[in-house]
Amino acid sequence: MPHQRIRPFNTKQTYPEQNLDNDLCQAVVTCGGKTVWIRGQCPQNLDDAKNIESLDPSMQTHKVMQNIRQLIIESGGEMEHLVKLVVYITDIRHREAIYRTMGDYIKGVHPVCTGLVVQALARPEWLVEIDATAVIPGTN
Repeated sequence: MPHQRIRPFNTKQTYPEQNLDNDLCQAVVTCGGKTVWIRGQCPQNLDDAKNIESLDPSMQTHKVMQNIRQLIIESGGEMEHLVKLVVYITDIRHREAIYRTMGDYIKGVHPVCTGLVVQALARPEWLVEIDATAVIPGTN
């Protein structure tokens, strides 16, 4: 792991009443490198900005996390360089599905993460939006 992860934990212990299995931490320490600020990703294609057809929160989250992974790769990094996520969801009832899906992409990474329930996103069919920050070590 290229960054120091302070107090890593898994949401199985933090939220035992929920069916979650996400590797997170309380803080991430980076040193040098190239910071990649990724705008809020929504369930749409990067190339043509078309929405995916699904209104399923898990499917939407898969697309969002695929976009984040693709943008990190295009920036010269890997998912292990991910240091922070901010998750915006429109319905608290979708939280477990969204976080379970997100957890598949961050297994073993332990980023810091903040989750917010918001009234709406830019398009009514969007159930989730996630912005991300990655720091790619050893680059300028």
